[in-house]
Amino acid sequence: MKMANPIFNMMNKNTRPNMQTMFQQFMGQMKGKNPDEVLNNLVSSGKICQAQLNQAQAQAQQIQSQFDGMKNMFGF
Repeated sequence: MKMANPIFNMMNKNTRPNMQTMFQQFMGQMKGKNPDEVLNNLVSSGKICQAQLNQAQAQAQQIQSQFDGMKNMFGF
């Protein structure tokens, strides 16, 4: 009897939820919450620092501009 390669088995299992599932979970957790308040609480609690928040916001702006470009390309 041949034993299966554990790495191959791990690669074939879909153990990570897909992006759609993760987004739905995130939206469920955020429902009814003020995003600015959530971010301020993360900074004030020390879970993230202001520099991390600034970096994440800068990345979000870059992504948003890319999406805006795509929206224009598709006529949205």
